Amino acid sequence: MSDKKSSGMSVHARRIIAYVVLILMTFICLFWFYVLFINATRSHAELSRGFTPFPSSYLLTNWKNLAAGTLPILRGLVNSLIVSTCSAVLCTYFSTMTAYAIHIYDFKMKHVLYTFILAIMMIPTQVTALGFLQLVGKMHLENSLIPLIIPTIASPVTFFYMKQYMDSTLPGALVEAARIDGAGEFRTFNTIALPLMRPAIAVQAIFTFVSSWNNYFTPALILHIDKKKTLPILIAQLRSADYLKFDMGQVYVMIAFSIFPVIIVYLILSKYIVGGMALGSVKG
Repeated sequence: MSDKKSSGMSVHARRIIAYVVLILMTFICLFWFYVLFINATRSHAELSRGFTPFPSSYLLTNWKNLAAGTLPILRGLVNSLIVSTCSAVLCTYFSTMTAYAIHIYDFKMKHVLYTFILAIMMIPTQVTALGFLQLVGKMHLENSLIPLIIPTIASPVTFFYMKQYMDSTLPGALVEAARIDGAGEFRTFNTIALPLMRPAIAVQAIFTFVSSWNNYFTPALILHIDKKKTLPILIAQLRSADYLKFDMGQVYVMIAFSIFPVIIVYLILSKYIVGGMALGSVKG
Protein backbone atom coordinates (compact mmCIF):
# COMPACT_ATOMS: atom_id res chain seq x y z
CA MET A 1 0.00 0.00 0.00
CA SER A 2 2.83 2.35 0.87
CA ASP A 3 4.54 1.55 -2.45
CA LYS A 4 1.40 2.60 -4.34
CA LYS A 5 1.20 5.85 -2.39
CA SER A 6 4.86 6.62 -3.00
CA SER A 7 4.57 5.86 -6.71
CA GLY A 8 1.45 8.03 -6.93
CA MET A 9 3.24 10.88 -5.18
CA SER A 10 6.26 10.53 -7.48
CA VAL A 11 4.03 10.69 -10.57
CA HIS A 12 2.31 13.75 -9.12
CA ALA A 13 5.67 15.38 -8.39
CA ARG A 14 6.96 14.68 -11.91
CA ARG A 15 3.80 16.17 -13.36
CA ILE A 16 4.21 19.32 -11.28
CA ILE A 17 7.85 19.63 -12.37
CA ALA A 18 6.85 19.14 -16.00
CA TYR A 19 4.20 21.87 -15.76
CA VAL A 20 6.65 24.25 -14.08
CA VAL A 21 9.27 23.67 -16.77
CA LEU A 22 6.69 24.12 -19.57
CA ILE A 23 5.39 27.34 -18.02
CA LEU A 24 8.94 28.64 -17.64
CA MET A 25 9.82 27.79 -21.27
CA THR A 26 6.59 29.39 -22.50
CA PHE A 27 7.37 32.55 -20.57
CA ILE A 28 10.92 32.70 -21.97
CA CYS A 29 9.66 32.23 -25.54
CA LEU A 30 6.84 34.77 -25.31
CA PHE A 31 8.68 37.38 -23.24
CA TRP A 32 10.65 38.64 -26.22
CA PHE A 33 7.47 39.12 -28.24
CA TYR A 34 6.07 41.09 -25.32
CA VAL A 35 9.20 43.26 -25.25
CA LEU A 36 8.93 43.84 -29.00
CA PHE A 37 5.31 44.96 -28.91
CA ILE A 38 5.90 47.11 -25.81
CA ASN A 39 8.83 48.85 -27.48
CA ALA A 40 6.72 49.41 -30.60
CA THR A 41 4.46 51.68 -28.50
CA ARG A 42 7.33 53.84 -27.23
CA SER A 43 9.13 56.80 -28.75
CA HIS A 44 12.81 56.95 -29.58
CA ALA A 45 13.48 59.12 -26.53
CA GLU A 46 11.68 56.67 -24.22
CA LEU A 47 13.57 53.73 -25.70
CA SER A 48 16.85 55.54 -25.09
CA ARG A 49 16.04 55.72 -21.36
CA GLY A 50 15.82 51.93 -21.03
CA PHE A 51 13.23 49.16 -20.82
CA THR A 52 9.87 49.43 -19.09
CA PRO A 53 7.25 46.66 -18.87
CA PHE A 54 4.37 49.05 -19.52
CA PRO A 55 3.23 50.22 -22.97
CA SER A 56 3.30 53.83 -24.03
CA SER A 57 1.11 55.86 -26.37
CA TYR A 58 3.35 56.32 -29.42
CA LEU A 59 2.23 53.31 -31.46
CA LEU A 60 0.17 55.29 -33.97
CA THR A 61 2.78 58.04 -34.06
CA ASN A 62 5.52 55.55 -34.86
CA TRP A 63 3.38 53.99 -37.57
CA LYS A 64 2.52 57.36 -39.12
CA ASN A 65 6.18 58.35 -39.14
CA LEU A 66 7.08 55.02 -40.72
CA ALA A 67 4.37 55.31 -43.39
CA ALA A 68 5.37 58.90 -44.14
CA GLY A 69 8.96 57.86 -44.86
CA THR A 70 10.49 57.00 -48.18
CA LEU A 71 10.51 53.22 -47.72
CA PRO A 72 7.62 51.35 -49.47
CA ILE A 73 6.54 49.29 -46.45
CA LEU A 74 3.28 47.94 -47.87
CA ARG A 75 4.95 47.08 -51.15
CA GLY A 76 7.66 45.24 -49.23
CA LEU A 77 4.96 43.31 -47.38
CA VAL A 78 3.35 42.27 -50.67
CA ASN A 79 6.72 41.19 -52.08
CA SER A 80 7.50 39.13 -49.00
CA LEU A 81 4.06 37.52 -49.09
CA ILE A 82 4.44 36.61 -52.78
CA VAL A 83 7.90 35.10 -52.30
CA SER A 84 7.10 33.24 -49.07
CA THR A 85 3.70 31.89 -50.15
CA CYS A 86 4.89 30.71 -53.56
CA SER A 87 8.02 29.20 -52.03
CA ALA A 88 6.04 27.31 -49.38
CA VAL A 89 3.52 25.93 -51.90
CA LEU A 90 6.02 24.94 -54.60
CA CYS A 91 8.63 23.59 -52.18
CA THR A 92 6.25 21.34 -50.26
CA TYR A 93 4.42 20.08 -53.35
CA PHE A 94 7.44 19.18 -55.47
CA SER A 95 9.46 17.89 -52.51
CA THR A 96 6.57 15.59 -51.66
CA MET A 97 6.39 14.50 -55.30
CA THR A 98 10.12 13.75 -55.36
CA ALA A 99 9.89 11.80 -52.11
CA TYR A 100 6.92 9.90 -53.54
CA ALA A 101 8.95 8.91 -56.61
CA ILE A 102 11.89 7.69 -54.52
CA HIS A 103 9.56 5.87 -52.11
CA ILE A 104 7.25 4.14 -54.59
CA TYR A 105 9.18 3.51 -57.79
CA ASP A 106 12.04 1.07 -58.27
CA PHE A 107 14.60 2.11 -60.89
CA LYS A 108 18.32 2.00 -61.49
CA MET A 109 20.51 4.44 -59.60
CA LYS A 110 17.70 5.03 -57.12
CA HIS A 111 19.94 4.83 -54.05
CA VAL A 112 22.64 6.88 -55.78
CA LEU A 113 20.12 9.59 -56.57
CA TYR A 114 18.83 9.56 -52.99
CA THR A 115 22.38 9.89 -51.64
CA PHE A 116 23.15 12.70 -54.10
CA ILE A 117 20.11 14.69 -52.99
CA LEU A 118 21.10 14.32 -49.36
CA ALA A 119 24.68 15.35 -50.15
CA ILE A 120 23.39 18.65 -51.54
CA MET A 121 22.23 19.52 -48.02
CA MET A 122 25.89 19.86 -47.03
CA ILE A 123 26.47 22.72 -49.51
CA PRO A 124 25.75 26.13 -47.91
CA THR A 125 24.03 28.87 -49.86
CA GLN A 126 27.03 31.19 -49.62
CA VAL A 127 29.17 28.75 -51.62
CA THR A 128 26.88 28.83 -54.65
CA ALA A 129 25.98 32.52 -54.37
CA LEU A 130 28.52 33.74 -56.94
CA GLY A 131 27.48 31.26 -59.63
CA PHE A 132 23.83 31.94 -58.85
CA LEU A 133 24.33 35.68 -59.28
CA GLN A 134 26.09 35.14 -62.61
CA LEU A 135 23.22 32.95 -63.80
CA VAL A 136 20.64 35.52 -62.69
CA GLY A 137 22.55 38.26 -64.49
CA LYS A 138 22.79 36.27 -67.74
CA MET A 139 19.06 35.59 -67.61
CA HIS A 140 18.35 39.29 -66.89
CA LEU A 141 16.34 38.44 -63.78
CA GLU A 142 17.85 40.99 -61.41
CA ASN A 143 15.27 43.03 -59.48
CA SER A 144 12.81 40.19 -60.04
CA LEU A 145 11.13 37.90 -57.52
CA ILE A 146 11.45 34.86 -59.79
CA PRO A 147 15.02 33.93 -58.67
CA LEU A 148 13.79 33.93 -55.08
CA ILE A 149 10.90 31.54 -55.80
CA ILE A 150 12.00 29.00 -58.42
CA PRO A 151 15.15 27.70 -56.60
CA THR A 152 13.08 26.86 -53.51
CA ILE A 153 11.44 24.04 -55.50
CA ALA A 154 14.60 21.98 -55.03
CA SER A 155 14.84 21.66 -51.25
CA PRO A 156 16.82 18.60 -50.07
CA VAL A 157 15.91 19.22 -46.42
CA THR A 158 12.18 19.22 -47.16
CA PHE A 159 12.59 16.19 -49.43
CA PHE A 160 14.39 14.24 -46.68
CA TYR A 161 11.69 15.06 -44.12
CA MET A 162 8.94 14.04 -46.54
CA LYS A 163 10.72 10.82 -47.42
CA GLN A 164 11.11 9.83 -43.77
CA TYR A 165 7.48 10.65 -43.04
CA MET A 166 6.31 8.79 -46.14
CA ASP A 167 8.20 5.64 -45.13
CA SER A 168 5.99 5.36 -42.04
CA THR A 169 2.63 6.55 -43.39
CA LEU A 170 2.34 5.52 -47.06
CA PRO A 171 2.38 1.75 -47.66
CA GLY A 172 3.07 0.57 -51.18
CA ALA A 173 0.00 -1.67 -51.08
CA LEU A 174 -2.23 1.40 -50.93
CA VAL A 175 -0.72 2.76 -54.13
CA GLU A 176 -1.00 -0.63 -55.83
CA ALA A 177 -4.68 -0.80 -54.88
CA ALA A 178 -5.27 2.60 -56.47
CA ARG A 179 -3.51 1.47 -59.64
CA ILE A 180 -5.64 -1.68 -59.80
CA ASP A 181 -8.74 0.52 -59.53
CA GLY A 182 -7.57 2.41 -62.60
CA ALA A 183 -6.21 5.58 -61.02
CA GLY A 184 -3.40 7.31 -62.88
CA GLU A 185 -0.10 8.21 -61.27
CA PHE A 186 -0.87 11.90 -60.78
CA ARG A 187 -4.34 11.13 -59.46
CA THR A 188 -2.89 8.59 -57.04
CA PHE A 189 -0.36 11.11 -55.83
CA ASN A 190 -2.80 14.01 -55.50
CA THR A 191 -5.71 12.12 -53.95
CA ILE A 192 -3.93 9.51 -51.81
CA ALA A 193 -0.37 10.56 -51.04
CA LEU A 194 -0.95 14.27 -50.44
CA PRO A 195 -3.83 13.85 -47.94
CA LEU A 196 -1.79 11.33 -45.95
CA MET A 197 1.14 13.75 -45.94
CA ARG A 198 -0.91 16.73 -44.77
CA PRO A 199 0.68 17.01 -41.28
CA ALA A 200 4.20 16.86 -42.75
CA ILE A 201 3.24 19.33 -45.47
CA ALA A 202 1.90 21.75 -42.85
CA VAL A 203 5.13 21.53 -40.85
CA GLN A 204 7.36 22.09 -43.86
CA ALA A 205 5.11 24.83 -45.22
CA ILE A 206 5.56 26.74 -41.96
CA PHE A 207 9.34 26.24 -42.01
CA THR A 208 9.64 27.21 -45.68
CA PHE A 209 7.40 30.25 -45.28
CA VAL A 210 9.33 31.52 -42.26
CA SER A 211 12.68 30.82 -43.92
CA SER A 212 11.71 32.72 -47.07
CA TRP A 213 10.11 35.50 -45.05
CA ASN A 214 13.28 36.06 -42.98
CA ASN A 215 15.70 35.53 -45.85
CA TYR A 216 18.01 38.50 -46.24
CA PHE A 217 21.15 37.19 -47.93
CA THR A 218 19.85 36.22 -51.39
CA PRO A 219 17.30 39.06 -51.82
CA ALA A 220 19.94 41.63 -50.83
CA LEU A 221 22.16 40.37 -53.67
CA ILE A 222 19.43 40.40 -56.32
CA LEU A 223 17.00 43.20 -55.45
CA HIS A 224 18.28 46.76 -55.82
CA ILE A 225 15.06 48.71 -56.45
CA ASP A 226 13.07 49.71 -53.35
CA LYS A 227 9.74 48.68 -54.90
CA LYS A 228 11.06 45.14 -55.42
CA LYS A 229 12.68 44.68 -52.00
CA THR A 230 11.30 42.43 -49.27
CA LEU A 231 10.71 43.40 -45.65
CA PRO A 232 14.04 42.14 -44.19
CA ILE A 233 15.95 44.40 -46.60
CA LEU A 234 13.73 47.38 -45.77
CA ILE A 235 14.21 46.76 -42.05
CA ALA A 236 17.97 46.71 -42.54
CA GLN A 237 17.77 49.99 -44.49
CA LEU A 238 15.69 51.55 -41.72
CA ARG A 239 18.22 50.49 -39.09
CA SER A 240 21.14 51.79 -41.15
CA ALA A 241 19.73 55.32 -41.40
CA ASP A 242 22.00 58.17 -40.33
CA TYR A 243 21.92 59.54 -36.80
CA LEU A 244 19.51 62.40 -37.52
CA LYS A 245 16.92 60.16 -39.23
CA PHE A 246 17.32 57.08 -37.03
CA ASP A 247 14.19 56.32 -34.99
CA MET A 248 14.19 53.15 -32.89
CA GLY A 249 10.41 53.38 -32.42
CA GLN A 250 9.90 53.04 -36.17
CA VAL A 251 12.27 50.07 -36.25
CA TYR A 252 10.29 48.23 -33.57
CA VAL A 253 6.97 49.02 -35.26
CA MET A 254 8.25 47.66 -38.56
CA ILE A 255 9.62 44.49 -36.95
CA ALA A 256 6.30 43.93 -35.15
CA PHE A 257 4.48 44.61 -38.42
CA SER A 258 6.61 42.01 -40.21
CA ILE A 259 5.94 39.32 -37.59
CA PHE A 260 2.14 39.31 -37.87
CA PRO A 261 1.92 37.37 -41.19
CA VAL A 262 4.19 34.65 -39.79
CA ILE A 263 1.99 34.32 -36.69
CA ILE A 264 -1.15 34.14 -38.86
CA VAL A 265 0.34 31.40 -41.08
CA TYR A 266 1.34 29.40 -38.03
CA LEU A 267 -2.13 29.72 -36.47
CA ILE A 268 -3.75 28.58 -39.72
CA LEU A 269 -1.51 25.54 -40.24
CA SER A 270 -0.96 24.49 -36.62
CA LYS A 271 -4.37 22.83 -36.42
CA TYR A 272 -3.37 20.43 -39.20
CA ILE A 273 -0.21 19.53 -37.28
CA VAL A 274 -2.08 18.78 -34.06
CA GLY A 275 -4.87 17.00 -35.93
CA GLY A 276 -2.39 14.87 -37.84
CA MET A 277 -0.55 13.88 -34.68
CA ALA A 278 -3.79 12.91 -33.00
CA LEU A 279 -4.88 10.91 -36.05
CA GLY A 280 -1.57 9.14 -36.17
CA SER A 281 -1.82 8.16 -32.50
CA VAL A 282 -5.31 6.72 -33.04
CA LYS A 283 -4.12 4.69 -36.04
CA GLY A 284 -1.16 3.41 -34.07
